[in-house]
Amino acid sequence: MPRRLVSREVRGQNTRMKRPNFLILLTDDQGYGDAGCYGSTDLQTPHFDRLAAEGCRFTQWYGAAPVCSASRAGLLTGRSPWDVGVPGNVSAAWNARGLHTDVTTLPQYLKQAGYRTFMSGKWHLGQQPDEQPHRRGFDNWFGFLYGCIDYYSHVFYWLMSDGGLPPRHDLWQDGQEIYRNGQYVTDLIADQAIAYLRQAKESGEPFFLYVPFNNPHYPMQAPQDVVERFAHLPEDRKWTAALMYTYDQAVGRILGALEDLGLADDTVVFASADHGPSRESRNWPDGRSEDIYRGGSTGGLRGAKFSVFEGGIRVPALMRWPGVTKPGSVCDAITHHADILPTFTAAAGIAPDDARLAGGNLHGVLTGEAKQVRRHRDLCWSYGKQRAVRRNQWKLVRNGRDPDPRDGNGEEGDRLYNIQEDPSERKDLCAQHPALVKELAAVMDDAAPAGSRQ
Repeated sequence: MPRRLVSREVRGQNTRMKRPNFLILLTDDQGYGDAGCYGSTDLQTPHFDRLAAEGCRFTQWYGAAPVCSASRAGLLTGRSPWDVGVPGNVSAAWNARGLHTDVTTLPQYLKQAGYRTFMSGKWHLGQQPDEQPHRRGFDNWFGFLYGCIDYYSHVFYWLMSDGGLPPRHDLWQDGQEIYRNGQYVTDLIADQAIAYLRQAKESGEPFFLYVPFNNPHYPMQAPQDVVERFAHLPEDRKWTAALMYTYDQAVGRILGALEDLGLADDTVVFASADHGPSRESRNWPDGRSEDIYRGGSTGGLRGAKFSVFEGGIRVPALMRWPGVTKPGSVCDAITHHADILPTFTAAAGIAPDDARLAGGNLHGVLTGEAKQVRRHRDLCWSYGKQRAVRRNQWKLVRNGRDPDPRDGNGEEGDRLYNIQEDPSERKDLCAQHPALVKELAAVMDDAAPAGSRQ
């Protein structure tokens, strides 16, 4: 059952019009350097960059995990992924289970508070009937349940390598399978998101709209004219550029609809990625299986998807909050996907009664009233045998993995880094600070007991 809410509303006061709407735009496999406002000179992301110009750009925002499902679990629950049953990616096997059904999600909290709740895009938190979006707090939803789909046929092919099962069509609306063969899924996601905005406008109720795109996750598919637009780039970068461009165009349409409907001034817009860029060879659209794919950029950070080094978990993040964020502002505070739930619920006038929340309210760092986010505990990451914990400038990494051989061969054991001075995580300081290493290691071990890890 959903946890109860503690209301912060004044009794008898009509606060409906004072509560903001919330819109989350999420990419899949977008690196820290994969946007103009994060230093890219070869990608074209004007609409994403516009959010930075009109709101706040975060320099130390972290996904909850270096893989899709776990990071989304942290975003939508405000808790550590392993604490809610999603230490890694939810398996595509027929009988696989996903996000624990007794964990309350952000849309469930907001729905209890009178919000309309919508989703358009990728779920990847469980495909069983009781785990699908309409059972986890969304009034209406459109999209797909698994980790990725063909952009035109909407078929999930990658199950063939997971037990040899056949491909599976994966496009749904409110729990019913639908077919839109030949239509580009990025456009379909944007179309439905705009339709939900219109529904929300007509209802007059505050709303939460979650729009998790497939872009720029494989398969690398885009309209021919878009691909040709980036033909001058190296082959791998060309495909990432094309997928980021179609995503950005969709973002522009959604932001335009917000304005046309008169909702922009009352809506908090948050745009980010789930984790760092993929180096998987399956990104290559020509069938090669041995070459590392380097189409996504970490902005010079070590690691990538599947790694708890910075390149795997530090992601682009922007927030436009009318009346709260200043145009063109930059936030250097350590921030995290788990901070979204306590921030949004507080803005909605409610407080989740859940002592296991890993995040804190961002409001103070957005207004400049605080330098860091107040949380109950240090931020931790756990994926397979890898572990990490961040406290102020310090980050302790255990068994760090390097998906790209150019970064290194991984690091067995514990390594301590000063992220402020060494964001690329090259200089191990364990020998200089043994007491701190011991303390952070204990925090890390306590945060994710052995039985909770993948």
